[in-house]
Amino acid sequence: MAKYGKAAAKRVKSAVSRTKKGTLKSGSGRKVTSRKQAIAIGLSEARKKGAKVPGRKGARKTARKSGPKTARKTSRPAARKTSRTSSGARKRGRSRS
Repeated sequence: MAKYGKAAAKRVKSAVSRTKKGTLKSGSGRKVTSRKQAIAIGLSEARKKGAKVPGRKGARKTARKSGPKTARKTSRPAARKTSRTSSGARKRGRSRS
């Protein structure tokens, strides 16, 4: 069974040829010069169009809903409390009274 469909091959070919022409841009808007990056962009475009392409390497098994990312709440240890004397008084050798 073929891993990639004809539509995916077409998209990759198009992306590589655009790279050679110098018109392919990355997500940040910079000109793509790497052949590997051109192939990756072509595969990404094919995925968006629904062509037969395996998922990205390291991608999650289940599809995520696209939406605003929510920050995870992490438990952090409480911050240490410093002594009550001011740093200036400590430097001068006096206690704060």
